[in-house]
Parts: sequence; structure tokens; C-alpha cells
Amino acid sequence: MQQSFYQYLMTQRHPGSHHPIAQFAQNAFLDHDFPKLSQDYDELSDYLELSGDYVLEMSVFDEAFQNYLTQMGEV
Repeated sequence: MQQSFYQYLMTQRHPGSHHPIAQFAQNAFLDHDFPKLSQDYDELSDYLELSGDYVLEMSVFDEAFQNYLTQMGEV
């Protein structure tokens, strides 16, 4: 089974980092309602647009998701 986006994102978590993806990962870690098992772009994007007020720019999510797909060998 492929890892979920959340599992991938946690590998990018570096508390104290100023890199946008690391900050996104840290905030997702603190978000207890984040869809932790999802691999679906649309589901994650919808969640972040409705509930992820910590994502200042969706381009950060888009970049992180693209990196996730690359690591999973889907790009």
C-alpha cells in the first residue's frame, strides 16, 4: 500500500524551519482533523480550502502534492 499524502508530508516536517512546505507540514501535524489516510488531490484540496486556514497559499499544497507524486513514482 502506498503511503498517504499525510505520511509523506510528515517527512517534510522540520519544526522551526521557514520553508513553506515545512511550515505546512508542521501545521498539518497540529491539525487533528487533517485527512491522514487520503491520497486524493481533490479531497485534500477541498479540505484545505474549507478548513485549512493555516495554508496561506494553495500553491504550497500544490508543490507538496507534486513532490509526493514524484516520490511515489506517479509522475
